[in-house]
Amino acid sequence: MTPARPAEAEVDIAARAQPARDYHAGMRIIVLGGYGHFGGRICHTLAADGRFEVHVAGRDEARARAFIAASGDRAGAMRPLRLDAGAAGLTARLAALAPDLVIHTAGPFQGAGYGVARAALAAGAHYVDLADARDHVAGFAAALDAPARAAGRLAVGGASSVPGLSGAVVQAHLHRFASLQSLDIGISPGNRTPRGLATTEAILGYVGRPFPLRREGGWRRAHGWQSLRRERYPGVGVRWLARCDVPDLAVLPARHPGLRDCDFRAGLELRRMHFGLWLASWAVRAGVVRRLPAWAGPLLRLSGRWLDEGSDVGVMHVDMRGTGVGDGHPLALRWLLVARGGDGPQIPCTAAIVLARMLAEGRLADTGARACLDLFTLDDYLDALRGFDIQATLLGPDPARRRVVR
Repeated sequence: MTPARPAEAEVDIAARAQPARDYHAGMRIIVLGGYGHFGGRICHTLAADGRFEVHVAGRDEARARAFIAASGDRAGAMRPLRLDAGAAGLTARLAALAPDLVIHTAGPFQGAGYGVARAALAAGAHYVDLADARDHVAGFAAALDAPARAAGRLAVGGASSVPGLSGAVVQAHLHRFASLQSLDIGISPGNRTPRGLATTEAILGYVGRPFPLRREGGWRRAHGWQSLRRERYPGVGVRWLARCDVPDLAVLPARHPGLRDCDFRAGLELRRMHFGLWLASWAVRAGVVRRLPAWAGPLLRLSGRWLDEGSDVGVMHVDMRGTGVGDGHPLALRWLLVARGGDGPQIPCTAAIVLARMLAEGRLADTGARACLDLFTLDDYLDALRGFDIQATLLGPDPARRRVVR
């Protein structure tokens, strides 16, 4: 779904700064894609908080009602809402609903533009999205900072695992480094965790496609779902990873200009799926296949046949290398997150949840637009994951003799 850009007359509403609001009576949140893969988890978590009126929004009101009925929302905090993010007159519709915050989860965000964000700001709401599209997040501040500041509101792009969580991990351990020179990030979800169509389309959009990557102090060309790597994670086992084009590759070198290397890989637990996609990347690179996202539906249905295989264990690592504070010796750390019991999909939802709670508590007074960096701490993120079967560990440099660094 590609959101339509609101009419200029609608966008001009943002030029009038909105007054501060008192959220003690309850904060009204619209979650676009609220009955979807990630939106549903956000709605469920915020509705259970007790401080939010959560509107489960999407083009299909019947699906929103069915989601609420199945969620066990005894407090009545959730409400169904038919709202098409791509329809004309979105600003006027949002203004009539008067939300305090709009959370946009209805990807894919590749090529989607900023129409929904502009409409939310013009209607007087804060805005957060879960965009995983590199260009969308990298260009977010330049496109939206002026209207966000004029409206007196905060707009955040990329509130997800990357760069929301990965950026918080780096910031939490930056004090250990006199010079941070290299970041290597990887994510591998468990096969038994559900996946959505929008996420599948987003991944297929860069498979086999070239993109710039920070390597050895310069920008080099890489290709999506290539450069295979085999990783062994303690207590999890072997996972294969491949390069992906994500916001971190742009926003983290900009945030940490001393970086000589910044890399990101992801992987599918079942090797037939991971290596099948790797073969497809060569077909795209050779020009044999031109529109791989068009196959998202059939490929998602095919992967659904194997949902009972593999595990429900997801893993994420952030490797940081440079020189240590004090002695100037080489320092290498690995931050490792392991999610069990199918709780992995909660991780990319948590940045938006943390931001909503901080806004409700008055702990986030920022205005303007920015990528999801430096807005919350790693502790904020991990505290929001309490109650889920998720464990984070900081390890030393040598995989053969991992040690906890306190």
